[in-house]
Amino acid sequence: MAFMFLRESIGAYRERDPAARSSLEVLLCYPGLHAVLLHRGAHWLWRRRLFLAGRFISHVGRFLTGIEIHPGARLGRRLVIDHGMGVVIGETAEIGDDCHLYHQVTLGGTSMAKGKRHPTIGNRVILGAGAKVLGPITLGDDSRVGANAVVVQAVPAGTTVVGVPAHPVEERAEARDAVRGAAYGTPCDGETDPLLCEIESLRGELEEVEAKLARLAAARPAPRREPAAGE
Repeated sequence: MAFMFLRESIGAYRERDPAARSSLEVLLCYPGLHAVLLHRGAHWLWRRRLFLAGRFISHVGRFLTGIEIHPGARLGRRLVIDHGMGVVIGETAEIGDDCHLYHQVTLGGTSMAKGKRHPTIGNRVILGAGAKVLGPITLGDDSRVGANAVVVQAVPAGTTVVGVPAHPVEERAEARDAVRGAAYGTPCDGETDPLLCEIESLRGELEEVEAKLARLAAARPAPRREPAAGE
């Protein structure tokens, strides 16, 4: 079972990272893989109520990789943590299968109360560099979060969100179908800056406002002419 997990995890890195030249390179040189391997041991201890031992293994993983995963978090299969430095995954976070996280991603809580307080991430989700997903919210399957977005509300399946706070943006279907793991969770194709997508979205909203004003002006009755003195 452990061998199968390791083999499919290495395969996921080789599939999604063009810089990965061999399975041995991934095994020896990819901190995201090391962090997930250490987490499996920490989570095994945590589930058996060996809390201190689990936290210690988690602490060692953070020291070695720069990736902080609480031993209580639940991680799915074939998770890829790309680069990884600064990633934080909270205690009650849950991540589905085939997800892709870039560096400085935070799955954090917004409450000091006990219980579920961290996000639930569906399958095949991409979280761009610096993305913050906060609170006990759910990101649906195949959703994408752009770089540096702050997500505080649930995201439906198949939706791409960007911005602070994060909001949905349109994405061309052919761009999504072309490459599933677009770099950094950018909402458009690989040649388009997410900031340009945001500007384009604002331009579309402005055009809608201008069109509404034009319709209101056209529907407004012409002012009645007052008769001049002596008429």
